[in-house]
Amino acid sequence: MEQQRLFSNQKLIRLIIPLVIEQGLTILVGMCDGVMVSSVGEAAISGVSLVDMINAVVLTLFAALATGGAVVTSQFLGAQQMEKARRSAGQLVWMAAGLGMAAMILCLVFAKGLLRLFFGSIDADVMAAGLLYLRITALSFPFIALYNAGAAIFRSVGNSKVSMKVSVLMNIINVVGNAVCIFALKMGVAGVAVPTLISRAVAAVLILVLAANPRQELYLQRESLFRLDRRMMGSILHIGIPSACENSFFQLGRLVVVSMIALFGTTQTSANAVANTLDSVGIIIGQAMSLAMVTVVGQSVGAGDPEQVKYYVKKLIGWSYVLMGICNLLIILFIDPLIGLYSSLSPETVLLARRLVLIHSSFAILMWPVAFVLPNALRAANDVRFTMWVGVGSMMAFRIAGSWILCVQLGWGAIGVWIAMIIDWVCRISFFVPRMLSGKWQSKYVPD
Repeated sequence: MEQQRLFSNQKLIRLIIPLVIEQGLTILVGMCDGVMVSSVGEAAISGVSLVDMINAVVLTLFAALATGGAVVTSQFLGAQQMEKARRSAGQLVWMAAGLGMAAMILCLVFAKGLLRLFFGSIDADVMAAGLLYLRITALSFPFIALYNAGAAIFRSVGNSKVSMKVSVLMNIINVVGNAVCIFALKMGVAGVAVPTLISRAVAAVLILVLAANPRQELYLQRESLFRLDRRMMGSILHIGIPSACENSFFQLGRLVVVSMIALFGTTQTSANAVANTLDSVGIIIGQAMSLAMVTVVGQSVGAGDPEQVKYYVKKLIGWSYVLMGICNLLIILFIDPLIGLYSSLSPETVLLARRLVLIHSSFAILMWPVAFVLPNALRAANDVRFTMWVGVGSMMAFRIAGSWILCVQLGWGAIGVWIAMIIDWVCRISFFVPRMLSGKWQSKYVPD
């Protein structure tokens, strides 16, 4: 019966809609950044997009840590162990602060080396733009890590409205700041980076203040923030480290294949950047469903109820297919005006970007939910090593090696990379679907 479920349809909708809005804002603000910086020239948009690949690796680490914290906290909430849930929330914030500082220092010290390592063959003006953008955005890493931790705490209890509202404010600051700094102050690439830093700092402070409110069911306790709990940290890292390895390797793989595309010049690099941004719009709902899956399955696991896990996995995957299908069909229908938002693009860049978007959107309708939403259910059930090995193995065998063959050896450029990406999706599906159906994941979760 519906009333016996941990999450009613209404409760699921209240969880998912703010997540969709939050994910959508993040992507759309990224599009606004790209559109505005494109007015500076193709070198600027190429430099920013390439550095965003490096930033994506770092942000993946923060997201993986937040996922680990969300899984552990959700499981404690499902088991009605509130004190442990509060301790796990405090340890998550402490660990996020440390990881954010370490990433900032690393990128500031080795900024030029990182760009040369991944994109050594790019033009000098693209390198200069990327170096400036990386150094400024690196200063925001501690703040975005703390924001992710705070957002994970609220999502663990099914309250995604708070992170959504903070995200709205953060993105308003970012977009308005971009417009002022780029068009009024003529700051160029720096005009995109500085508002990012300011908006993330504001968001981090605000969400942590809200998370410390003791009137909430789950809140940050002072003693949890300043007292190390090695066992709790270990529980978070048990989920976070495999997720970080898988997802950071995924982003590193993207860096490698983009460096292959860079061999073919600025036109291919710019088309790839535009296509990546538009493709991100097509997976907004899928990413929101992935976050919801962690909360819902995590609480079901904590309650020791595998039947509810199966029920919610089927429901959320089904919703993902319907909603992502609608979204990607709209992208296909309106592809020309969407690409037209980007100014200063050559006809060759526009044509290639159009082909890349059509490839992604067409196959995302068929495969993305089971390739990327489903594994979050396995992670929330502590089956993290399986998802890690599948993700890493598929990335190495198909996305990297396949891109090398199709993109470089056969000379297909970005088209070859996109085809290799689809083959990677097929591989992931061939492992994740049988794993879920087999029920082997049930042996991985035992509430603490």
